[in-house]
Amino acid sequence: MKKIGIITSGGDCGGLNAVIKGAAQMAHKRNISCYIIPNGYAGLYNLVDFDSLVELKPERIDMVQANPAGSEAGHSRVKIKNITEPGKYERIKQGLKKFGIDGLIISGGDDTGSVIIDLSNNGISCVHAPKTMDLDLQTYSVGADSTINRIAAFGQDLKTTGRTHNRIIVLEVFGRYAGHTAFRGGIAADADSILIPEIPINFDVLYSHAKKRFMKRILQSDVFAGTYLIMVAEGIKNLNGEELVDESAGVDAFGHKKLAGAGKYVCQELTKRLKNDPEISKFMKDSKMFVQKLYEVPEVREVRPGHLVRCGNSTAYDVNFGKEAGASCVLLLEKGITGVTFARISDNKIKYMKTEEAIKQRHVNLDRIVMYEYMGICFGRKTANLNFQPELIQGQIERYL
Repeated sequence: MKKIGIITSGGDCGGLNAVIKGAAQMAHKRNISCYIIPNGYAGLYNLVDFDSLVELKPERIDMVQANPAGSEAGHSRVKIKNITEPGKYERIKQGLKKFGIDGLIISGGDDTGSVIIDLSNNGISCVHAPKTMDLDLQTYSVGADSTINRIAAFGQDLKTTGRTHNRIIVLEVFGRYAGHTAFRGGIAADADSILIPEIPINFDVLYSHAKKRFMKRILQSDVFAGTYLIMVAEGIKNLNGEELVDESAGVDAFGHKKLAGAGKYVCQELTKRLKNDPEISKFMKDSKMFVQKLYEVPEVREVRPGHLVRCGNSTAYDVNFGKEAGASCVLLLEKGITGVTFARISDNKIKYMKTEEAIKQRHVNLDRIVMYEYMGICFGRKTANLNFQPELIQGQIERYL
């Protein structure tokens, strides 16, 4: 293993530059040359057409800042298997041969991982540094902690405008079909309700919770001020199990339907109930807010931070994990261990998984939700019974997940 290439793929997020820097620093220490292959799998496919690649020599490594989110290597959403050219794998091999690259470190999520499996099956050596802010792989993935912290901060910040205008705030965040970011970000933001794909939403339960808590806050305030925060994952379903998709938007490069409208849908359902509830008029009058035809019910506002949860700076946790992942992937390649996903370092051992196992989607454990539900957070269903038992543990404790 004399030369390796680094690729980042899929969505951008925190910690990716730490992966790049960790890999480059370890490669330098092992007398291995390290190169950036720009723009994800699109760059890999077109590698044969490059005149040169950036080598991460010590002076160039020093220019890569580990903390900023995003990726020095760039991204694209390209699935190699979907390229119609019959000789695509041979084209990639020719590009790697052109620059003498013996193996690849590829950082990405489940879609990226599926391509890693494909490349490995076609004789291309690569190792997976797990990356997805959705936190839905079987191991921790770089980017999740950074995203969750930003979601929590946005949720907490939005309470200032919510309280000023006496609004119900609906904050919609990424996550597709797993609700980890909404769940953990919502807990950290002290959200009143958290709606995730794993629990079909009973909007009557949600409305009852929101109405009671929102009204109580405002009526108990000496200046009649209050707000109510709902954290919503984009992939939520209603009681019929129907997901909210933008049918007109088609699918992405990996065949996924584009999710849209979760926050807006929640706003519509709550507003409809507010308008049809006779107790709301009395509440508006009691709180001295009622103005006929102009201000008869509280306002429900949707906010979508979108890509703002991907950008900015990385958390210390993601920088640490990213550097460990990048460095460990170099050592795995050096040992000839390929087609695998880095999991963690423990007792001076690099733990890894088969990539086909690592990319299986992991959903929120509903047992974890019960405690928060019992403490008063609404998850769009009737509160489950609390049944936690004490148990003495021995050995290693589960990290983050």
